[in-house]
Amino acid sequence: MPPKVSAHPKYEDMVKAAILALKDRNGSSVPAIAKYLAANYKLPDNFKKILSTQLKNLVKSGKLLKVKASYKLGEALKKAPKKPKKKAAPKKKKAAKKPKKAAKKAAKKPKKAAKKTVKKAAKKPSSKKK
Repeated sequence: MPPKVSAHPKYEDMVKAAILALKDRNGSSVPAIAKYLAANYKLPDNFKKILSTQLKNLVKSGKLLKVKASYKLGEALKKAPKKPKKKAAPKKKKAAKKPKKAAKKAAKKPKKAAKKTVKKAAKKPSSKKK
């Protein structure tokens, strides 16, 4: 028998999407995650039991952090969404800019104005009157 193909993504991906979508500051609760999954994915009737075991496994692996009765994304899931970007077409090398650099150096060195020395009058200690 060939393995069954589920009609939904991995629980890890669904939980991550739920936590990101809910945007709770202190993490998302199990009922909130379950409600989000039920609304957005076609899941079996016993998905809440599967969800609780998957959440425990994700906490053990460090992909989720359990905060009181809620879950936050761990470091592993925060870094995971970055997919390797396709490399852009190689840029053509531009002509040498050596003449322009010389012009910039000349422009950066204006003649320094003579510094004026200003002497401040020394403050005299004020006498306190009582």
